[in-house]
Amino acid sequence: MSTSTVLLVLGAFLASAVEMVEALTIVLGVGIVRGWRSTLIGVAAATIVLAALVAALGPALRVVPIGTLRLVVGALLLAFGLQWLRKAILRSSGYKPHHDEDAAFRREREEAARAGREQRAGLDWYSFTVAFKGVLLEGLEVVFIVISFGSAQGRIGLASAGAAAAFLLVVGAGVLARGPLERVPENTIKYVVGLLLTSFGCFWGAEGAGVHWPGDELSLLGVVAFIGAVSILLVRALRRQRLALVPAEAKG
Repeated sequence: MSTSTVLLVLGAFLASAVEMVEALTIVLGVGIVRGWRSTLIGVAAATIVLAALVAALGPALRVVPIGTLRLVVGALLLAFGLQWLRKAILRSSGYKPHHDEDAAFRREREEAARAGREQRAGLDWYSFTVAFKGVLLEGLEVVFIVISFGSAQGRIGLASAGAAAAFLLVVGAGVLARGPLERVPENTIKYVVGLLLTSFGCFWGAEGAGVHWPGDELSLLGVVAFIGAVSILLVRALRRQRLALVPAEAKG
C-alpha cells in the first residue's frame, strides 16, 4: 500500500471520527431526554440523504479529467484544511478554548428538556429535526472529505472504508459508554486532520497545476513534515505572545 493511500485512509478515518463524535453528542443529548424513536428516525433519514449524495457524486466525478479534478479538489482541501489547522493552532496556543464534548452534551439535554412537544406524522418533531440536522451537517463534512480524497486518488472505496470504520468505532464506543465521548482527544485529532487536509491540498493542487514532485508520492511525507513543523513553530510563537500579554500580577 502506497504512502498516499495510507494517509488517505487515515485522514478519512480521523476526520470522520471527529464529525461523528460531535453528531453522537447531539443524538445522545436529544434521545436520552425525549426518547429514541423519533431521534433514530431522524438519524436514519439523514444517513439516507448522505448515502445518496455519495452514490450520486462519486460516479459523476469520474468523468472529470484527473488533472482538473486534482487541481479543484486540492484547492478545496487546502481551504478546508487551513480552517481546521488554524483553529487547532489557536487552541494549542491557548487563544481559543478547547472543545468540551461533555459541556455540549449537557447543553443539548437542557435544550431538549425545555423544548415543547409537537407531533407531526406520529413523530416528536423536535427530536426528529435536531437529530436529522445534526447528523446531516456533521455528515456533509464527512461526505466532502470522502469524495475529495477518494476521487482525487481514484479510491473512493478506500476513503469510504475509512469513514465506515470511524462510524463503527464511534457508535460502538458511544453504546458502551452510554454517554458523550469526552475522553476522545478530539482537539488533537482535529490538529492531525487539519495537517493532513492541508498537506493533501498542497500536494494534489500542485499536481493538478502541472508540478512533478520529486520522489512522486514520497514527497507527500515531506509536505506533511514541513507544514507540521511550521504549525508547531506558530503554536510556540503564539504561546510566547500570549504569555507576554498576561499582566505580571496574573502570572504570580
